[in-house]
Amino acid sequence: MRVLLADDHDLVLETLASFLRTEGDFEVETCGSLDAAVEKIGNDIAYDLVLLDYTMPGMNGLEGMKKAIDASFGRPVALMSGTASKTIAQEAIDAGAIGFLPKTMAAKSMVNAVKFMSMGETYVPLDFLNAVEEEADIPLAKQLTERELQVLGGLCQGLSNKEIARDLDLQEVTIKLHVKTLCRKIGAKNRTRAAMIAKEAGLF
Repeated sequence: MRVLLADDHDLVLETLASFLRTEGDFEVETCGSLDAAVEKIGNDIAYDLVLLDYTMPGMNGLEGMKKAIDASFGRPVALMSGTASKTIAQEAIDAGAIGFLPKTMAAKSMVNAVKFMSMGETYVPLDFLNAVEEEADIPLAKQLTERELQVLGGLCQGLSNKEIARDLDLQEVTIKLHVKTLCRKIGAKNRTRAAMIAKEAGLF
């Protein structure tokens, strides 16, 4: 089976590609942007699955995924993300994605999911859906916007504003503003305390 992986994080890309090759016996090609992925898809290469990072350059939310689907002539396209919510995952499926994979999945589970989607079956892990549903019931989550939750997730991973900006395809100054706003909303004096509050509340 042939798989195209598109992600701007080299470590994620190399790790997943290696696992798919060794554990799943896939033929894997990689790239680091939506434009590069669409170009590869359009080169008459019959990929069994195209797996796109939700926040890599050029994606612009689900718009990039739709471009890839349009270019794939009916071949399966799926999303993966370390920050997207259940709502985004559902919207992706509704828009034609074959599946959605959180980057928190164990490597072997991700390999199995890729095999499943390569055969044309829709896949979204149930534990991800259930975890996000529980998350929505946490009072802290209701205080923040979807974007603020994504930024807070980045803080909990120990990412810098620049790294979060790259992941979400936003300007660094915008992330700085979101951090300031979400800290005020949850009563945190700084980004470290914000991450602690979020983890203590069971949000991440």
